[in-house]
Amino acid sequence: MGLVSRAGRRLAASARGDAVPSPNIWHWPETYEIENRAQDVHGDIWRVLAEHAPWQGKDVLDVGCGDGFHLPRFAESARSVTGVEPHPPLVARAQARVGDRIEVVAGSAQRLPLPDASIDVVHARTAYFFGPGCEPGLAEADRVLRPGGVLAVVDLDLARSPYGGWLRADLPNVSPHEIEKFFDIKGFDRHAVDTTWRFEDRAALESVLRIEFSKAVAKRALAQMTGLSFPVAYVVRVRRKPSGLVVPG
Repeated sequence: MGLVSRAGRRLAASARGDAVPSPNIWHWPETYEIENRAQDVHGDIWRVLAEHAPWQGKDVLDVGCGDGFHLPRFAESARSVTGVEPHPPLVARAQARVGDRIEVVAGSAQRLPLPDASIDVVHARTAYFFGPGCEPGLAEADRVLRPGGVLAVVDLDLARSPYGGWLRADLPNVSPHEIEKFFDIKGFDRHAVDTTWRFEDRAALESVLRIEFSKAVAKRALAQMTGLSFPVAYVVRVRRKPSGLVVPG
């Protein structure tokens, strides 16, 4: 199935409130593990999150946690960490990764299995990628956040090359401008992040690009890559839930 068709199915599933299948980690979790380890080698995303959505001593929810790759990082200093993932095989992998120290539960972004006002920080990485259509997930994040809590959405920047250019080649009907407009209207602050992806060898790099892009675009991307690292631009979008407190004038 082409990536454009997959994007349409993702939007339709989100509108229905269904779990939205991942086009990569659901099918190739071992390769996606290689990708996760190659991403953001200098920790630039984590620095932006620490500044704008600090999680130290707080209750954290990772929405669409996959096989739990990011959960241990939060658990180093959070009061509690919960991962929510809709795909049962990934729930099992995440539980095996973190053991009993972190809770991993099955559920979708549109129907989070958590009580109201029970979380301080909601983290969603490459989960709300297309903007329009993710309203149910954003509403659920607001429901589980305590007043003053923070929703942090981490996504790839479609407007910036090289990675964004490869994505646009596979998703010609997706508009970076409309995505930015959507999140701006929804009240998110935008923080651009420049990262580096670095792979151990050429085989690892090739395997990742082949699960992320169509055959033609992956071939083009690989022809452009002469080394084992390349820049990838992200956007960290942050929105704080109103506390309801009135500050005297």
